[in-house]
Amino acid sequence: MNKSVTDKTLALAGIFQAVYLVDQVARRGSADPAAFETSIRSLFATTPKSAEDVYGSSRQLQTGLECLQSQLGSGDTPRNLELTRYAIGILHLERKLSKKPRNLDNIGKGIDRARRQAEHFSLTHENVVASLADTYVNSVSILTPRIMVAGEHGHLNQSANANRVRALLLSAIRSAVLWKQSGGGRLQLLFRRKAFLDEAQRLLG
Repeated sequence: MNKSVTDKTLALAGIFQAVYLVDQVARRGSADPAAFETSIRSLFATTPKSAEDVYGSSRQLQTGLECLQSQLGSGDTPRNLELTRYAIGILHLERKLSKKPRNLDNIGKGIDRARRQAEHFSLTHENVVASLADTYVNSVSILTPRIMVAGEHGHLNQSANANRVRALLLSAIRSAVLWKQSGGGRLQLLFRRKAFLDEAQRLLG
């Protein structure tokens, strides 16, 4: 796996795109279909050579790159504190999962099941999303502290939306794994923030 600033920036954008979509589903009951598909597709990229292999291209992470800028930048755009909370929670859960090989093995098996389903349906078919959601429930949400998603009960109580939220959280964890594999860490978030912001701007063009 490459460990360039581009790879780290794309991995961070992957986290932010997934948690942004979680927030959209929870509050509005919907999310951008193309961005959602990119996040789900990332779960099936198990042997990438670079971060771009995971997401297809930086263009498919436009939502995440813009979110990264607003969350890490110091401009006039106010930060969404829920997204910050979700992202921190995801990074924490990834560290916990890295010490639990049984959970990781179960996640791998769950993703394989969903991949087989996707071959018959589509990446974002409700059966595939439900399968990924079950994997999250059985292998991730049993860990503490759990990520508590804030939103409209009317949306979150719908099983399809709950499944989308859980599948997206699993996608965010996949991006957190990529962040670590590309050499990312807490100190880099503190001391190399400007480098990530500059790279996000370059990728956005």
